[in-house]
Amino acid sequence: MNHDEVVATLTTVFRQRLNSPDLVLSPELTAADVPGWDSLAHINLILAVEKAFSIRIATRDVRGMKNVGDFISLIEKKLA
Repeated sequence: MNHDEVVATLTTVFRQRLNSPDLVLSPELTAADVPGWDSLAHINLILAVEKAFSIRIATRDVRGMKNVGDFISLIEKKLA
């Protein structure tokens, strides 16, 4: 899966889980930028991403993420 495919899939997951059909992801985007992206939504996003990409994300990986760019990098690393 290439970078564009990862971003497209991740965008779909974010739009569905955050109930925000017009959400546009950028590498700098953080939870503070998105209404409804609270701690519970974050857990649901992690679970949905694991399912969408057939990967496992460890708690230590989640702690290191500061923005969507970090999330994308982590997914790409797990898929490599």
